[in-house]
Amino acid sequence: MGVPELLAGLQDELNTARMYKKTHAKTIRAASNHHHEEGYEMPTELRGMEYLRNKLAIKERRVRDRYNYYEMKHIAADLEISTPPRLRWMNSALGWCAKACDSLADRLVFREFRNDYFNINEIFNLNNRDTLFDNAILSAVITSCSFIYIAPGEGDDSMPRLYVIDGGHATGELDQTTGLLHEGYAVLETDKDGRPVTEAYFEPGKTTVYRRGEDPVVYDHAVRQCMLVPIIFRPDAKRPFGHSRISRACMSIVDAAQRSMKRAEISAEYYSFPQKYVLGLSDDTDFDNSRAYMSSFLSFTEDEAGNRPSVGQFSQASMAPHTEQMRMWANMFAGETGLTLDDLGFPTANPSSSDAIKAAHESLRLTARKAQRTFGTGFLNVGYLAACLRDGREYKRSQFYLTTPIWEPVFEPDISSLSLIGDALIKMQQAYPEYFGELAIYDLTGIKPESVAEGMTEERIDEMATGGQILDDLLSVGGV
Repeated sequence: MGVPELLAGLQDELNTARMYKKTHAKTIRAASNHHHEEGYEMPTELRGMEYLRNKLAIKERRVRDRYNYYEMKHIAADLEISTPPRLRWMNSALGWCAKACDSLADRLVFREFRNDYFNINEIFNLNNRDTLFDNAILSAVITSCSFIYIAPGEGDDSMPRLYVIDGGHATGELDQTTGLLHEGYAVLETDKDGRPVTEAYFEPGKTTVYRRGEDPVVYDHAVRQCMLVPIIFRPDAKRPFGHSRISRACMSIVDAAQRSMKRAEISAEYYSFPQKYVLGLSDDTDFDNSRAYMSSFLSFTEDEAGNRPSVGQFSQASMAPHTEQMRMWANMFAGETGLTLDDLGFPTANPSSSDAIKAAHESLRLTARKAQRTFGTGFLNVGYLAACLRDGREYKRSQFYLTTPIWEPVFEPDISSLSLIGDALIKMQQAYPEYFGELAIYDLTGIKPESVAEGMTEERIDEMATGGQILDDLLSVGGV
C-alpha cells in the first residue's frame, strides 16, 4: 500500500470517527467519565507479588538448565558401562545448542518501525538499540521468553529507559489478547549467591521496587498497564509464554552425543597405543614394559633348549563406530533444529551458493519468519508503553495498529540472487507498472535506497506531514 492510499484510508477513518462521536456523544462521555473515575480497577484480579515469586521459582530451574546447555556447562550422565573407573571424571563439551540458538538469533535483525507516527524509533535509538534487540531476542530464543522493563527517565530527561531481563528473573500474568501483562514481577539485582537484592512488582499505574534492608519505593505513572513487557518465542494457546529453542529432544540428543564423544576419546587411547604381547618369555628374564614399548628394536635370545619368545599385537581399536554414531546424532539434531550437517561440523560438499543455503535452511527460514511476527508484537508493545510514559498520557493500543515492525531479510542475497531479483522486478514492472516502490525493494533485498539513506524526499515529507495532521485529528476525536 502506497502513502496516498494510506492517507486516504486515514481520512475515511477520521470521517467515520467524527460521525460516530456526533451520533453517540452522550454514551462516549458517560463511558469516559466512568473510565477516569478515581478508584477504577482493572477487570483482572491481581494475584500479588508472593504468588508471582513462587511461580518464578518453579520455572527458574528449567531456565537454568537451558542456559547450562547453551553455555556448554551441562554434564551428561555416565552410564558406567564402557568407561573405566579411573576415567569417569572425564567430561565432554558440545556446542550444538549454542549453535542452534545463535544461528536463529543472528538472522533476526530488527530494522525499524514503519508508519511511526508516535516517534517510538527514537526511544529505541536512545536506548542502545543494537544491544537491546539482540539481548532480548537471544534470551527469548534460549528461555522461551525475555522481558523488557520500562523505567522513567532520570532528572529532566523524559526519555524512558529500557532494560532486558531474562526469563529466569521475571514473570507475570499474561493477557493473551494484547500480549501485555496484567501484573508482573522481576528480580532486578542479585548477590553473588544468586539471592534477590532488588525486586520489582509491576501493577497497572505503578511500579514498586523493593531493595533488601530498605523501604519500598513506589513509582506512579499515568498508564494503566504494567511497565514490564514479555518478548515471547513461539507462543501457543497452551503455553502462552512460548517454547524454548533448546527443546527436550535437543537436550536428549546432546546428552547422547556427549557420551559418544567421551567413549571415542577413551577409545582413542587404545587406538593410539595398541596392546602387544610376548609369549614364551622365561620367568627370570628382566623385561621392562615401558622401555620395550618406546624402543625401536627388541632383542630376544634363545634359552638353553633353543626356545625363543614370540611377539604379537592385538587388533587395533577402530574409531569408525564412534564417528558414525556422532554423525547419526548430528543428523538427528539437524532435523530437530533446521540446521545442516555443515553447521554442526560435518562438511558434506563444496561451499554452497546463496540459493543452496536458503534451500538447505528452509525449516530455519520458516522458524525465523514466525519469530519475527511474535517478536515484532512484543517490541511494538514496548514502544507503545514507552511512548505513553514519555508523553505522560495514556494512548490507546488500537492507535498503534498502523505502526509496523520491519525486519531485515533472513538471508542476505548475494550478487547472483540480486541479478535474478532484478530480472524479475523488470518483468513485473512491465506487467504491473508502479507495483513495486523503493521500500518494497528495500524489504526484499535489504539494500537501502539512496533516497532513504539520505533522508525523505520533499514529496514524501509533505505526505508524512499530511498524515501527521490526520493522526492529530484522530487523537482529538478519540478523546485521548
